[in-house]
Formats: sequence, structure tokens, C-alpha cells
Amino acid sequence: MTQARCLLITTLFWAGSAVAALAAGPVVDIRSFGAKPDGKTLCTEAIQAAIDRCAAAGGGTVYLPAGKWLSGTIFLKSRVTLRLASGCVLLGSTDPKHYPEIIPAVRSYTDRYVRQSLIAGEDLDDVAICGRGTIDGNGQAFRWKEWKNRPYLIRLVNCRDVRVEGVTLRNSAMWMQHYLACDRVRIRGITVWNHVTYNNDGLDIDGCHDVTISDCVMDTDDDALCLKSTLDRACENVTISNCVLSSHCNALKMGTESNGGFRNITITNCTVVSPRYTKSTYGRHRGLAGIALEIVDGGTLDQVLISNIAIRGVTVPIFLRLGNRARPFKKDMPKPSVGSFRNVILSSIVATGTGNIGCSITGIPGHPIENVTLRDINLGFEGGGTAEQADREIPEREAAYPESGMFGVLPAYGFYCRHVKGLRFENIRLRTEKPDQRHALVCDDVSDLVIDGLDTAGSSDARPVIRLTDTRDVMIRGCRPVNSVDTFLQLTGGRTARVVLTANDLRRVKRAVQLG
Repeated sequence: MTQARCLLITTLFWAGSAVAALAAGPVVDIRSFGAKPDGKTLCTEAIQAAIDRCAAAGGGTVYLPAGKWLSGTIFLKSRVTLRLASGCVLLGSTDPKHYPEIIPAVRSYTDRYVRQSLIAGEDLDDVAICGRGTIDGNGQAFRWKEWKNRPYLIRLVNCRDVRVEGVTLRNSAMWMQHYLACDRVRIRGITVWNHVTYNNDGLDIDGCHDVTISDCVMDTDDDALCLKSTLDRACENVTISNCVLSSHCNALKMGTESNGGFRNITITNCTVVSPRYTKSTYGRHRGLAGIALEIVDGGTLDQVLISNIAIRGVTVPIFLRLGNRARPFKKDMPKPSVGSFRNVILSSIVATGTGNIGCSITGIPGHPIENVTLRDINLGFEGGGTAEQADREIPEREAAYPESGMFGVLPAYGFYCRHVKGLRFENIRLRTEKPDQRHALVCDDVSDLVIDGLDTAGSSDARPVIRLTDTRDVMIRGCRPVNSVDTFLQLTGGRTARVVLTANDLRRVKRAVQLG
């Protein structure tokens, strides 16, 4: 057999496979039902008729060819794929009457949010939205409406085997995508642009199980990629990889809604960069945080691994918060008890061009964050902090909305840690662009603390590199201030005890330890 014939047979084999995959059930072109690609004719009924035809046949593919197809709410059905061709734009109607209210059977705190969406589905199996086309929510038409009257682009509730691949999603009036209480969700290779109005999230995974998200690019005004739990069902078994994320709020976030908690989450090989769209709805030139993990409405955050993250141009690279907003997800429910936050590893993280607030890891009195490891972290801050800021008393703010700037400029330019049990810093490098008189690291009411390899370059007239207040059972080793400093370690508080220093390079330090 010649090479040419082999190539032809192989090509035909793969082409046949692709056609077979596409043709599992009927392929229905929306033009068959009278849809017109002029961007003016309302095609809702035609698209819905095509979906219903496929569903009646036991499943199939609804095909949207190139052109602009104007539509109100369409309802997906089980075993139906919505396939958008290259050059296709599914365009949301600007008329609110074309978006009926939908109240799902699954109850959650989002019942108080929005009840409309462009693409909707509940209690479905094996649904997909794929192709090289675009879904545009036309959200600018709803920009100044109350948030309850701004539809989502996609909202799927209590669905199984959900697949969203390849499409571009733009200009939602609210969150771009909301997947609530779904199982086996795969989102791959999508592009999101959402800079129309407030609440312009890129992707919200809410109380879902067995989720994979990969190879996505998202640029948003609000949170780019957010895990939530607005009901008593955890977000669990979630992997996120190989994404590029930009946000004027938080790039990678868990919370604020945390009623069901978060378990078994891995995030790796992602890049966080400044949004390309500089006219933020919120008036910010930087995003709030690169990584924000928050438990404030009860629930448990447990077994979260985040690694290989490059961050540029956010205010705060890392923000971890256990609080007590205690908001129930249904009106008739009692307030949830304080949640728990434990077993988190952050590793191989590099951040540049960040603000001067500093990172924070904070629980509340009697409820510490537990077992957190930060390993191989290299952070560059704006600096410019003052001695007065280093001496600030930080309020607890137990019930406050969790946000990376909630405490103001922190006493440490690097990490401020309070109410933590089991905290490890391994191979940490901290730098500032401007001279900074604050500490590099402050720990207050921390127990079982290991600092193994802290490399700092603070100002010569700064406060001590490390300050420990009411902190117990501490091992500090392998640390190295790279320029001259007055004091390395300050110990304060009546409960500070059992602190060991060993194998630190203090040649550039005038005084190793200051008491009080």
C-alpha cells in the first residue's frame, strides 16, 4: 500500500469517526424552523423547536451556522448538544420580556439573585454547548437595571454530564455561567469576556461534584473563576488547570457563599494577569486578589491544593479567610455555625506588580485556620509601608464581607497571620519595589508554626523582619535577610512560648531577638 493511500484511508477513518460522533441522533439546522441570521429577527421559537425535535428523537445536535441569531431564553433538553459553527453569534435579546422567570426545584441562596437566563436547563442528563461560535448576552442593554433583572448567560441546575467546549462567551448582564448542584461537569477551551456591568463573573461552579475545568481564557470585571456553595451541598472533586485568568476582582476564588463547603480541590498551571479592559466598572486599576479562599457562611474547606500559579498586577496575591458572616441559604433557616478551614497547600507561586496591602491568613478567636503550608513562594510587592502601619491594631471584623482589603494596609508587607494552628512557610522569598518599614511576617495567636527558609530584603530602618505575638511552638530556621536590618525577630504577648531559632544566616542583623 502506498503512503498516499495510507494517508487517504487514515483521513477517511478519522473523518468518518467525526461524522459518526456528530450524527449520534439527528443533526437539526435551526434554519429548518425559520431562523434568520440577520441579528434582528427573533429566533427563540425556531431554536427551541430544533432542541425539542432532537429531544423527541432521544437526543441529537442542534446546529447554529454562521450568522447572528437573536434569541430570548432557550431551554436545553437531555442528550441534546448545541453546536455553534465558526462565525455564529447567538445574540441575547435586549427585551426583558423575552426572559421568563425560572424558579428551580433546587433551593439555594441564589433564589434571591436572578431568575432569568439566556440558556437554561434543570434536571438534565448529557447536555453540551460546543463549537467555535460565540454566545453574546447583549448585557449592555441591561447595564443600569437592578441586578435581579439582569439575566445570566448560561444557568444549568441539577444536571449530570455537562460539557461546554470551545465556545466564546461575551457580555453577560450578570454572571456569565452558573452551574448549580450539577455532577460531572467538563468545561474546556472556552474564552470569556465579561466587562459590561457589576456582577460580571466569568464562571461560577456552585455545589457541584466531579468537575474539570481546563484550557480556558477569562477576562472579567467581577470574579473570573469562582467556586461557590449557596446550598447545603459541597463543591467537591474539582480540578482546574491550564487557564489564563484576568479580573478586576478575584481571579481564583472560593466563596463568599460557603454553606456546603469545598472539598478535594486542585488548581494548577494557571496564569493570572491584569485585565485587558482597563475601564473597570468598579473603578479599580488592579484586581483585588489572585487567590482568595473564604469560608464565612459555615461549611468546611478541606484538602485544597494550589500549585504552579503565576500572578501579575493584582492588589493582594494570597487571601485566606475564615469568618462568621453566618448567612443561611434559606430565609427560614437558623444561622449556620462557624465553619472550618483546614489542610491547604499553596506551592510554586510567583507574583509581581502587586499592591502594598500584604497577604493575610486569618481565622477568628476560638476558630483557627488549620494546617496550611506555603511552599516555594516568590512575591514582589509595591512596598512603601510606614512604621505607623506596622504598629496598627487590626480589628477582628468577624462578620464582615470577606475581601482582600478588608483590614486595610497590614502590619506586614508579606504575610499577616492571625488565629492559625499548624502553619508552615517553606522557601519563601519576599521583595518590595519601594522601601517599606513594616515587618515581612507577622503572626498573632498562631500555634505550631514552622518558618523554614524566609528570604527578605526589607529596609534597614524597618520594624523587625518577623513579629510573633501570643504565638507558641515555633521553629525558625534557614532564614536570611539579604540586606542590613536592625532586628530579626520580635517576641510580644504573654502567651508567646517555645520558640526555637536554628541555622539562620543573621550576619547582616544587628540584633537577633527583641523581647517586647
